Amino acid sequence: MKKVCDFIAKWMGLMVLLVAALSLIVPASFVWIDTWAINPMLGLIMFGMGLTLSPHDFKIVLSRPKDILIGCLAQFTVMPLLAFLLSWAFSLPKELALGVILVGCCPGGTASNVITYLAKGDLALSVGMTATSTLLAPVLTPLLVWLMAGTMVDVDTLGMLQSIVYVVIAPIVCGLLCQRFLPQMTKRITPYLPAFSSIVIALVVGIVVSHNADRLLVGGLLVVIAVMAHNLLGLSIGYLIGRLLHLQRPKCVALSIEVGMQNSGLASSLAVLHFAAYPLATIPGAVFSVWHNISGALVAKLYQRHQ
Repeated sequence: MKKVCDFIAKWMGLMVLLVAALSLIVPASFVWIDTWAINPMLGLIMFGMGLTLSPHDFKIVLSRPKDILIGCLAQFTVMPLLAFLLSWAFSLPKELALGVILVGCCPGGTASNVITYLAKGDLALSVGMTATSTLLAPVLTPLLVWLMAGTMVDVDTLGMLQSIVYVVIAPIVCGLLCQRFLPQMTKRITPYLPAFSSIVIALVVGIVVSHNADRLLVGGLLVVIAVMAHNLLGLSIGYLIGRLLHLQRPKCVALSIEVGMQNSGLASSLAVLHFAAYPLATIPGAVFSVWHNISGALVAKLYQRHQ
């Protein structure tokens, strides 16, 4: 069973790509799952994150405040600004621009920790950055979306804050409590969490793509190019920031991956919950979910070869 789980986690990018292709070509394969299921699924992923966090991870934040501060500043400035500029440069329709901005304003994705490990980056920094950006997200994500997209659409910042608390923070806290009071059960479950999270991420992508297949086929190419550029520029600028600040290479690798990989499932969820009048806003999050797992696997190989 452990070998099967390791195989699933290793090939997560390919699995997500196959699910996305299937749900695009045959929407009926996932369209029977309603979009309301996205939130509980994301909650499960965040619960798993809570199970894997330890007091040591929080000590990292306190013992390396400079590194974490640099990482979070880059996370919440580079990606939102890139999203805004790319939306303008590609002249994206309002709905797609909103979706790209939502992706850019979200915290780092949980898959970034796995990719950083494979790339031989500073894993402790990656985990600390993911945890910190996730905890900051209830305030910063709604605020940044309002700043970047408030002139295009009405942004319910308080509602978004509440959604992120329910979908992200509460499940992480529950995971931490389980780890504290049910340590034996947590130890048994933890080895299977990467595979479980990979399957859930693939399902979220399948649901979003299948419910928007027609729209994605119409305006798909433009948004795919914008999303790919967003991710690749984030990876590159994250690494460049580390180099400019004379950080050690493993830190530069962690910074690159943390900045470039977003919690795009959360972006799609927020689009469904708070921007139902703009259904195309869910598309960039779905595309990013597929692409960043592929680019993450490729960049991990690249960093491995040139370490």
